[in-house]
Amino acid sequence: MITNNVKQADRIIIGIDPGTNVMGYGILGIYGKKPAMIAMGVIELSKIGDHYMRLARIYERVAMLVEQYCPDEMAIEAPFFGKNVQSMLKLGRAQGVAMAAALSHQVPITEYEPRKIKQAITGTGAASKEQVSEMLRRILDIPKEDIHPKLDATDALGAALCHFYESAKPAVAKGASSWKAFIASNPDRVTAGTKKSI
Repeated sequence: MITNNVKQADRIIIGIDPGTNVMGYGILGIYGKKPAMIAMGVIELSKIGDHYMRLARIYERVAMLVEQYCPDEMAIEAPFFGKNVQSMLKLGRAQGVAMAAALSHQVPITEYEPRKIKQAITGTGAASKEQVSEMLRRILDIPKEDIHPKLDATDALGAALCHFYESAKPAVAKGASSWKAFIASNPDRVTAGTKKSI
């Protein structure tokens, strides 16, 4: 489902929710300073019996999405640490293969923990997947009929929107200890008049 023009976007972010049975993806377009959904969906993997063939399918489909939408960046959900080591290993492989598909097209990647994405979208890191989906629908003004029924898709779109929010923050909020530290490390981005007043 496509709701906005890809060519008119100033920037495109692909979000990925890694999975070994279902992998979600969301394509977010930035128009000026306004984010809007371009597409979202899932890559169904449960019918592929062999784990390695699933990895091949993930690589193939993510590469196709990158070629189709030409994203400027990828935001991918980092695997959370569960009790089942085998499941974690498989999920890590799925994430790595999706990342390799993006990197093969020189798309830079940023990872986000699930709690960070939930916090960015809903205001709380303990939000449910359903709450994330509903908030995305409201924030991005997506018609109810265009919301994908699988929450993997909205989780992926949430990763993309989280990345948009994070990349829009000033550098001082991302890691510099103060505005003075930011100015000291970015003298070219500060006018002479501003320097004197600090």
